[in-house]
Amino acid sequence: MSTSYEAAGVDIAAGERAVELMKARVARSRRPEVVDDASGFAGLFDASALARYRRPLLATSTDGVGTKVDLARRLGVYDTVGHDLVGMVVDDLAVCGAEPLFMTDYVACGKVVPERIADIVGGIADACALAGCALVGGETAEHPGLLEPDEFDLAGAATGVVEADELLGPDRVRPGDAVLGLASSGIHANGYSLVRHILATTGLSLDATPAELDRPLGEELLTPTRIYAQDCLALARAGGVRAFAHITGGGLAGNLARSLPGTADAVLSRSSWTVPPIFEVLRAHGRVPDAEMDKTFNLGVGMVAIVAPDRADAALELLAGRGVPAWVLGEIVPGTGAVHLS
Repeated sequence: MSTSYEAAGVDIAAGERAVELMKARVARSRRPEVVDDASGFAGLFDASALARYRRPLLATSTDGVGTKVDLARRLGVYDTVGHDLVGMVVDDLAVCGAEPLFMTDYVACGKVVPERIADIVGGIADACALAGCALVGGETAEHPGLLEPDEFDLAGAATGVVEADELLGPDRVRPGDAVLGLASSGIHANGYSLVRHILATTGLSLDATPAELDRPLGEELLTPTRIYAQDCLALARAGGVRAFAHITGGGLAGNLARSLPGTADAVLSRSSWTVPPIFEVLRAHGRVPDAEMDKTFNLGVGMVAIVAPDRADAALELLAGRGVPAWVLGEIVPGTGAVHLS
């Protein structure tokens, strides 16, 4: 009795169909430096574009979307998690001032459904275009027997470049600097294991609209991550930026501390912003302690910029012009590298 790859659960034709469906959206993320590889085995990028740099430093980052993919699966919405993936990766590059150049993705699934894979990768490509980052390649892997037919996971990696003497970070931060908060679009892609635990233990329905929200909970939870890369680069080009901090797992204090030198503290004011309602829904229904909320979620602050005090107003004006809500979150004072949030 003969057998086949398809009998084992792998449908090569479905994978090829998915590639055809996503081609047009992937093409929209193309940068001039992308070079076609006729074989399709590798993504090519013309490195001669780096010749304009005096001393180019390549930066790289990799990440996934975590258990937010489970909510996407349950709701049957697949393009937003691709957007999340790009935000998680390219905004880490932007923290050091690096321009994202190109990205690759990896999608693992129990069964290749071409339309579903095209939505996932199409979302990645659309977000890459927003970030100015070319999607130069990727892989879709079918894992029958390891993942259920409707299950999937995704990850990605990106490479960027920054001029060595323009590298941002803790060594530039000084007492007196202003700390700016850049609003998140919601939960972004961190803390979803806690979100899922709250859903499972409280009876909250993804289809219901809690009194605090103006749309169904599931729709709110799948709000895609705000992508800050081009906004951060615009701020850096304008001058006066000392450092950024991408607020992901670990919360505001945990991530901002990574961008502080051992000689300075950040003093932040909770009264400077209003925490979005979705976080209150989760806190109240899940009976989550405030300290746990602080270290798990961004609470409405997706990115932090530390800028010279005389550049704060100009930075806020620039961000407003780019459609990014931002405000003075606090200031830098002499200290030991700690964050004080009160």
